[in-house]
Amino acid sequence: MKKPLTQLVQSLIRPEIRALSAYHVAEARGLIKLDAMENPYTWPPEIIDAWLTRLRDVPLNRYPDPAAQSLRDRLKTSMAVPEGYDILLGNGSDELIQMIALALNGPRRALLTPEPGFSMYRMIAVFAALDYVGVPLRSDFGLDRAAMLSAIEQHQPAVVFLAYPNNPTGNLFDDDTVRAVIEAAPGLVVVDEAYHAFANRTWMTQLPRYPNLLVMRTLSKMGLAGLRLGLLVGHPAWLDEFNKIRLPYNINVLTQASAEFALEHADLLEQQAARIRSGREQLMRALQALPGLTVYPSQANFILFRTPHGRATALFEALKGAGILIKNLHGSSSALDDCLRVTVGTEQENTAFLTALRAAL
Repeated sequence: MKKPLTQLVQSLIRPEIRALSAYHVAEARGLIKLDAMENPYTWPPEIIDAWLTRLRDVPLNRYPDPAAQSLRDRLKTSMAVPEGYDILLGNGSDELIQMIALALNGPRRALLTPEPGFSMYRMIAVFAALDYVGVPLRSDFGLDRAAMLSAIEQHQPAVVFLAYPNNPTGNLFDDDTVRAVIEAAPGLVVVDEAYHAFANRTWMTQLPRYPNLLVMRTLSKMGLAGLRLGLLVGHPAWLDEFNKIRLPYNINVLTQASAEFALEHADLLEQQAARIRSGREQLMRALQALPGLTVYPSQANFILFRTPHGRATALFEALKGAGILIKNLHGSSSALDDCLRVTVGTEQENTAFLTALRAAL
């Protein structure tokens, strides 16, 4: 006699998977969307027309180039990849994190990362049956050098992920501390530079110096979030192994063609990034002038701020009621109690956010 459905699910699905919640994306219909660190700017009509012309010649009846060689070559130039190093592409950086975790998992293998940090590191560690080790950041969200080195010594992680700038805090970690982590780690260190377009700092040039270093980036924050394209840069000795786990044809033909086209207009992407950087500084100053808020430094395209005690959720709901969707981080970890995070939008969106926030305060 077959087991009832609920019992069958519980008997077959790993308990640590059943304990998870699926990644949640808030409904944003009808709202000014400032919750997901997206580039708010679209392309001008003439660029869109040229892009659509390019797509007309894409053969949808054929599988894409499995290696995406033409796109990888262009990315090597655009991203200033060091000579002798290569790129592995993923369906967003999430897939690349998963490839790494699956390739490195094994009994008592650990993934280590500072907290609060990017939530997918923890989730993918669970997916891949890796032990997850979260090391608390300092109260100012800086990297705690002593705690990191102690945790590395204790857990001997197979991989350390460092978001640079960090998500959700927005700050860049101290370079000397990052260097100490790379040198102490017995396994890989992946520096996740998802927000590199807004930071003007990178570990890409350090790849030849450290054989255990990889650099990960995404095109999502550069205005191409809909393409879902991430890239992992490292020595071919590492990437050749991870490539064995990559599912065939993971980068579709439309993404390959669109990303190549976008990179041909890198000046436009940089102009948009510069507008976001400028908007970030203006938004930072405006938030710092509001009473009761603690505003944290950011080198990303978002700003984290702490509200008066006990008011984060009420302010979040008030903003949503005014048509503004930001990210409520209160309750996600004790370090983020009373914290909200806002993405830098257009000038009009930033003004609407500030107006609504002032009214709610």
